[in-house]
Amino acid sequence: MTRAPSGMSTPLDWIHQIPVSRRKLLKIGSLGLAGMGLSLPHLLASDAAKANSRRSTLADNCILLFLNGGPSHLDMWDLKPNAPDGIRGEFKPISTSLPGYQMCEHLPRLSRQAHLATVVRSMNHTVNNSHAAAVYASLTGHDRGEQGGGAKATDHPSLGSIMARVRPTEANVVPHVCLPYITKEGAGGPPQPGFFGGILGNSYDPLFVLKDPNAPDFRVPELTLQQEVSFDRLDARRKLFESAESAAKATSATTGEMTRMQSRALDLLTSETTQRAFRLTEESNAMRESYGRNIYGQSALLARRLVEAGTRIVTISWAPDANATWDTHGSNFVSLKNTLLPQFDAACASLVADLSERGMLERTVVAVIGDFGRTPRINANNGGRDHWNFCYSVMMVGGGFKPGLIYGSSDATGAFPASQPLVPGDIISTIYTALGVDPTGDIHDAFQRPYRIVPAGETVWDLLRDRVS
Repeated sequence: MTRAPSGMSTPLDWIHQIPVSRRKLLKIGSLGLAGMGLSLPHLLASDAAKANSRRSTLADNCILLFLNGGPSHLDMWDLKPNAPDGIRGEFKPISTSLPGYQMCEHLPRLSRQAHLATVVRSMNHTVNNSHAAAVYASLTGHDRGEQGGGAKATDHPSLGSIMARVRPTEANVVPHVCLPYITKEGAGGPPQPGFFGGILGNSYDPLFVLKDPNAPDFRVPELTLQQEVSFDRLDARRKLFESAESAAKATSATTGEMTRMQSRALDLLTSETTQRAFRLTEESNAMRESYGRNIYGQSALLARRLVEAGTRIVTISWAPDANATWDTHGSNFVSLKNTLLPQFDAACASLVADLSERGMLERTVVAVIGDFGRTPRINANNGGRDHWNFCYSVMMVGGGFKPGLIYGSSDATGAFPASQPLVPGDIISTIYTALGVDPTGDIHDAFQRPYRIVPAGETVWDLLRDRVS
């Protein structure tokens, strides 16, 4: 018998979190939905969700570029050109569009957008060893120390999962998408926590798009009808579900929820808006080249198309596993210069420019976050830097965040915050506030037990352009 990876609470949790062929998932209970797998209906329980609050909003959407593995703040946002040898990096700082602020020379396009950005240089948390624990803290605001392991049903929900619950989208729109990987805690390890529905249940997991958007044959099977399934058959299936739902109201609330989820799945399968969002071939070659013809650049372009189609939250996890990309224990400067920074600069700068030109940036938060920073001291592993949780940087653009703001500072070597220290819960709380959700409010699990939306942290009002009420 195949064993579930460590960290999975049950075999069903594990099965739900890995790609499964559609043929094996055609039946849900006694009613089958031809042409799609369980992963899509499982995200549809938000049909019955109610808004958490009636607060005014600064933003409607968030695109989270999660630089999984720990990007070096000292070689991107917070260079220390006057630091001693062994700490000072190899890259030169360059002037930006924000007077007095400098970025790395290998972020030339983002440097011209600094006047639009909020950069926080005083982040810190308690996790310095486990990527899984640091990722979880960074994405949910739940800092539980060095508690590693894979995703569990008892985890706090992701930003996208909670937003699907408290600010649901229209029935024919995917509320929360995560791409292009389910990032593992090391090659072959379990899925990292922080991306899933957790205590809200699998129905609030994101739609995982695990195909390469840069591939010529890119498509999303879960949103594609089988050739033998006509729209007439789908309409007949919808009527069957509606009939079953009416009968279920008198018997089982669980059965009723499932049929409602299946009904919404049908809405997505027949939604031209949703189908079109995934058609990257409609973009010009110039646009696709601007983002970068690689899996991450095209994921960022797909994120823009999804938000344009009404998706609330898109998360891009920039690594197939925790050690694959930004975890630069070795060859930090080589990896950053040759691959990571050029790809990130193209993808992020194009995303910001694209949203701005379409009039969408004002209502969309672009959040660039990692699990921690890198050590001030350069190691002997071909110029690597190791994990460093005591000080690092994040960047937000649009969606009500204050443009041209450099918040907080680090000491002379980038080792510790020198002013205005913040923790991940503060950033996540502020994003929720911009999205019109009270981060101190409650969500409830299946047993109606209350949990605070952000376990610890406060809205940092100074990061926002306007105060919401």
